[in-house]
Amino acid sequence: MAQTPSNMLALGTKAPDFSLLDTVSDTMLTLDELKGLKGTLIMFICNHCPFVKHVNAQISQLAKDVKAKGINCIAISSNDVAHYPQDGPEYMKQNALEQEFIFPYLYDQTQEVAKAYDAACTPDFYLFDAQLQLVYRGQLDDSRPSNGLPVDGKDLRRAISQLVAKEPIFTDQKPSIGCNIKWKTR
Repeated sequence: MAQTPSNMLALGTKAPDFSLLDTVSDTMLTLDELKGLKGTLIMFICNHCPFVKHVNAQISQLAKDVKAKGINCIAISSNDVAHYPQDGPEYMKQNALEQEFIFPYLYDQTQEVAKAYDAACTPDFYLFDAQLQLVYRGQLDDSRPSNGLPVDGKDLRRAISQLVAKEPIFTDQKPSIGCNIKWKTR
């Protein structure tokens, strides 16, 4: 299983805007429509990656836990569906329903959004403040599919707690590790 780390976009970066298809509601949604009152968590995920499968239950629960705190979550899949059809929109919708995602699961068909965020792997996490400035990027926690550590979301939960409490967010942020985004070949 290949392990690709996050590119670690610079803290303070403004969230690139987008308009993408929500595979559950079958509507186009924008970042402006989806952003949270206190913050926005953007997650690059997909259906087939074992690293994402390993954390699906935690990201589903995390979204439920932080919604009332003014943090909205957004998931985006940017994989090349010609070579990875299981990551296509119809399967994304099925996965979102099975995992009880309360957040939109958006399809980045052109891969332009993943490129704008400098996303490298699945899962890849980006936490933005109320002004859509990047305050955290990196891993959910130290757990990986084969290391036996609990999937508790401690790194991301800590950053969200600090953001909501208006405290300085720790800067010793570890990159996420996962499958590389499946880029289209031209």
